Amino acid sequence: MSLDKKDLLLYAVTNRSWLAGNNLYSQVEKAIRGGVTFVQLREKELPTTNILEEAKKIKKLCDKNQVPLVINDNVDMAIEIDADGVHVGQKDMEAGHARRLIGNNKILGVSAQTVEQAVLAEKNGADYLGVGAVFPTDSKVDAEDVDYESLKKICEAVSIPVVAIGGINKNNLHKLSGSGICGIAVISAIFAQTDIVKATATLKELTQKMINA
Repeated sequence: MSLDKKDLLLYAVTNRSWLAGNNLYSQVEKAIRGGVTFVQLREKELPTTNILEEAKKIKKLCDKNQVPLVINDNVDMAIEIDADGVHVGQKDMEAGHARRLIGNNKILGVSAQTVEQAVLAEKNGADYLGVGAVFPTDSKVDAEDVDYESLKKICEAVSIPVVAIGGINKNNLHKLSGSGICGIAVISAIFAQTDIVKATATLKELTQKMINA
């Protein structure tokens, strides 16, 4: 599927840490109701067999609401459930290899921390970049920090959309204004919140303002 950069405005990355008795499907459903524009299913700890059925249901949910769904790092699962694409990190599969496996009609997202990584990812077929961590984060302890100037330079160096990730919440996202990003990717700012629908709607409104500022 072709990627519209507007799809990347509010990008939700799933995390089971905050299920609190709920299931992932219901959390994603609430996030979509709140206005999430893109979903990444991120399951670093669980084998594919444990999550395949739930992933298929989430794919149907995303399809029904016309929200793209990508799978983090697991190309086999992405192909199995006919996800809209995959997202790979610098320590995961090489972007060019991922592109060959998923074909040209799927979305390929790549994590980048430097201009060099960003330019190479675009050259190797990335449709968008996830850049961060732009703020300190507990979700990814090994994430390298990317300051505002570096984020801006990455946005200027590539022609594909850039999404900022890492420690972003409603109180600090305004600091990313003018960097050139087209959206934010968040985990806890949505899924750790008591009222996911409301938290998502607030984030979306603030992100739109930040992009337009």
